[in-house]
Amino acid sequence: MTFSTDLGLAFPELILAGGALLLLVWGAFAPRMTTALAAAAIVALLGAAFASATGPFGRAFSGGLISDEAATFAKVAIYIASAICIPLGQRWFERRGVHNFEFPVLILLAALGMGMMASAGDLISLYVGVELHSLALYVLAAMHRDNAKASEAGLKYFVLGALSSGLLLYGASLVYGFAGSTVFSQIALAAEGGANTGLLFGLVFLICGLAFKVSAAPFHMWTPDVYEGAPTPIVAFFAAAPKLAAMVLFARLLAEGFAGAVPQWQQVLVAIALISVFVGAFAGLAQKNLKRLWAYSSIANIGYAVLGLASGTGEGVQAMLVFMVLYMVDVTGFFACLAALSRQGRSMESMEDMAGLIKEQPGIALAMTAFSLSALGLPPFSGFWAKVYVFKAAIDAGLGWAAVAGLVGSVVAAFYYLRLIKVMWFDAASGATDKPAFEARFIAVALALFSFPVVLVALTWLDPAAAKAARAFGLA
Repeated sequence: MTFSTDLGLAFPELILAGGALLLLVWGAFAPRMTTALAAAAIVALLGAAFASATGPFGRAFSGGLISDEAATFAKVAIYIASAICIPLGQRWFERRGVHNFEFPVLILLAALGMGMMASAGDLISLYVGVELHSLALYVLAAMHRDNAKASEAGLKYFVLGALSSGLLLYGASLVYGFAGSTVFSQIALAAEGGANTGLLFGLVFLICGLAFKVSAAPFHMWTPDVYEGAPTPIVAFFAAAPKLAAMVLFARLLAEGFAGAVPQWQQVLVAIALISVFVGAFAGLAQKNLKRLWAYSSIANIGYAVLGLASGTGEGVQAMLVFMVLYMVDVTGFFACLAALSRQGRSMESMEDMAGLIKEQPGIALAMTAFSLSALGLPPFSGFWAKVYVFKAAIDAGLGWAAVAGLVGSVVAAFYYLRLIKVMWFDAASGATDKPAFEARFIAVALALFSFPVVLVALTWLDPAAAKAARAFGLA
């Protein structure tokens, strides 16, 4: 394979890398042209999504980068989700007097790293993709520099992120040492039968490092504090695209590198999944701040996604992909609602702030109700279908007991979703709200309509697309 062919397979990443560099130079000379810079970043992301959807398949750079159905599925979803967050965040910052041209540049760099994660074919590209997107996220968390909570969130994320990087590197070094290669396909040959204890020990460290990136318990300690402190539109970004990228990387590492050791890693994933579900369900009961509440909701939901992956089957990977896309819609929409709401210039983030919202902002209240019911798993909202896919895959793989445990956790978590709905619909309003920002309200309502009823139509193409992507991993 020639170098030009390799570059053709990496064309979506080249679009984002080139776009980020051009926007960085443009912003340095014209820092006040934030609207034009944001529009150019959106064009670059949509162009990369189109290039991914129409590009060739193959392996480039000696197997370090993979372009297949799974990478295409993930990258299209990641780039579209990233594009949605740019207008949401740009206008939010401008209303608070913050004019940072770096914001869309950092989104592009984060998307570039996530695209590399989805296409990673060896341990080196895995680490480069993880670190590239993580470094951008650390800066984004602290983007609102005049806000002490945002600065604290960025610092905590960075310090704990360094811990996860250490786990990843140590695991990768062990895997390389015992397998003699960094390429997943070569690692698979060494992992056949699951008998190599040193290799499995390295895999456990890799799983722990990636579990941190998806905020799965017990590696979730950064999530509530970072979600609470970071700017609301940044949290909408954190909670969606990076989670999908990390879950696809998780699936590729296990399916392509350790397909011969399914019984060994399956038990680790089941434990992580159930701990996440119950930590998210029970810890969320005590939360009054909605950003912290949805941080624990995200921990629980990642538990369901990991449970699908723990099935160790192609059906399980398909369920995980469907779950993550539908979850991305709900979590982005919910934080778009929070970004749209303010009272006398103050962000509305607590449970009490939502009292009587149905009378003040009926459209946003209805959207938040839809997202809460979807996250709860109530039919016919998208979250119900997402959980059906995951539980069915777990039951078919002989993990029916884990599916029942996950269902119990979902029932416990229903309390805090229903409490939020009760506060919005039946409590007395605590004061008039400001006029919602148009772009945040539009995104929230559009995504709420996707959650229901559009999802019923969307599943007719999302399901076969996820099935085709799952088959690329080669699991039975």
